[in-house]
Amino acid sequence: MQIHLDALGGVAGDMFVAALLDAFPEHEAGVARDVRAALAEAAPDAAARVACALTPHSDGILTGRRFKVTRDGRPAEEDGPAGHGHGGHQHGAHSHGDHHHHDHAHHDHAHHGHDHHDHGPTSPARHGHRHWSQIRDGLRRADLSPGVAAHALGIFGVLAEAEARVHGIAVADVAFHEVGAWDSIADIVAAAHLAAALNPTAWTVSALPLGGGRVNTQHGPLPVPAPATTLLLEGFAMLDDGIPGERVTPTGAAILRHLCGGATRQAGPRILSRSGTGFGGRRLPGISNCLRALAFAEEPGAIEGHRDIGVIEFEVDDQTAEDLAQGLDRLRAHDDVLDAVQMPVFGKKGRMMTHVRVLSRASGVAAAIGACFRETTTIGLRYRIVAGVALERESVTVAAGGRDIRVKTVARPGGRTAKAEADDALAGEDHAARARLRRTAEGLALERGGKE
Repeated sequence: MQIHLDALGGVAGDMFVAALLDAFPEHEAGVARDVRAALAEAAPDAAARVACALTPHSDGILTGRRFKVTRDGRPAEEDGPAGHGHGGHQHGAHSHGDHHHHDHAHHDHAHHGHDHHDHGPTSPARHGHRHWSQIRDGLRRADLSPGVAAHALGIFGVLAEAEARVHGIAVADVAFHEVGAWDSIADIVAAAHLAAALNPTAWTVSALPLGGGRVNTQHGPLPVPAPATTLLLEGFAMLDDGIPGERVTPTGAAILRHLCGGATRQAGPRILSRSGTGFGGRRLPGISNCLRALAFAEEPGAIEGHRDIGVIEFEVDDQTAEDLAQGLDRLRAHDDVLDAVQMPVFGKKGRMMTHVRVLSRASGVAAAIGACFRETTTIGLRYRIVAGVALERESVTVAAGGRDIRVKTVARPGGRTAKAEADDALAGEDHAARARLRRTAEGLALERGGKE
C-alpha cells in the first residue's frame, strides 16, 4: 500500500490524523489507547483530563472528519489565559502570542497553538516549560509498541532539531510550552500510531500551499511559513494559491519531514482502495480547509515484478571511445545503476556522437546522475522515472567441462530458462565445443533448480 496526501487546505497534525482515521476508522480505538498511554508518562499532569474524539464534519462543500483533543471537555484554544489559545509560544522569555487567532486567515486548528514552542534551558517546574528531553523520556517509558514509539520520537525529534537550528541553541535545550504540550503529544502520538499500524511502502504528498502574512510577536512580525516550518519543508514542492495564512503548521511539517522526506508521487499503475478527508477548524476563502489521504494498492497480477526505474540520457561528442568505455564500465559498477548502454547518433552539423542511456534505481537516481557527470564529459542530461517489470532471476555456479561456470536462470511465464556466462564458457576449440559446454552448464543449472 502507498499513501498519498493531497494538501488542499494545508497540513496540520490534527488534519493528518483526521484524514487517515476517516479512511481507516478501525484504528480509532488504538489511537485513543496510545494517546492515553503516552500522556500518562510524558504529560502526567494532563493525562486523566484529556480526551480524543473523531467527529463528522462538513464545510458545506465536502464532508470528512475532525480530530479533536480536549482537556476537561474544552478544546485546547480555550485552555490558555483569557481564552487566547495556549497562551502563545515563546522564544526565550518573549511571548509570541497565538497567531492562530489573528486576522491573517491562519488555520484555526482548534488545538494547534501547541505547534509553537519555548526554547532555552528554563526549568519546566519553575516556568511552565516541558523540555524535549522530558517528553522524549516519557515517550520511551510509555506503554507503546516499538513502531509507535519510534515514529513519535522521530516526529518530535525533527521538530526539536528545527527549532534548535532557528534559535541557535542545542537540541537538548529546546522546551515546549507546558500549556500546549499535552495536545501536541496527543496529535503526534496519534499520527505515530497510524503510521505504524498502516505501514505503507511509501508516503507521498502533493505540492504544499505556501500561505503568507505575518505573525505578530514581541520580537516584531515573523513571516509565514514560520522559521522552523520553513526548515522542515526544505525539498518539498510548494505553490502559492493566493490564500494567505499559516497553511502548514510546524507539527504538520514535522510529520511530513519524518514520513515523506520530500518524496513525490510514485509512478506505475495502482488501485485506489480507500480515501479520507480531515478538516482544520478555520474556514478558508474559496477552498476547503482539508487534507485528503489516498490509499493505493498495487494492481494485482498485472504488475507482478513492477519496479520504478530512473532513465538518464545524454550525448557525448568530446570524449574518446576508450575513455568513455572505461567510464561506462565504472557506471555499471555503481550501486544505484542497473545498466548503461551506448549507441551512435548524428548531432548538429552532421557530427557523429554517442548517445548514452543509463538505467538506475528510482531511489538512487540523484546518485546515478552524479556518477554520470563524474565519469563522462557531458554537461547536461535528461532524466525521468518510468515503470518497469523484471522477471525473477537467480545466478548459480555449476561445474562443467572441468571449470566453474556462472549461469543465470530466469522464471518466465512459459517455464524457467537458463543462460551461461559467455566469459566462463570459453572451451577454446571451436564454436561447437563452446556451445556444448554452455548447454551442459545451463542444463545442470535448470536441473539444480528443479530439485530445489
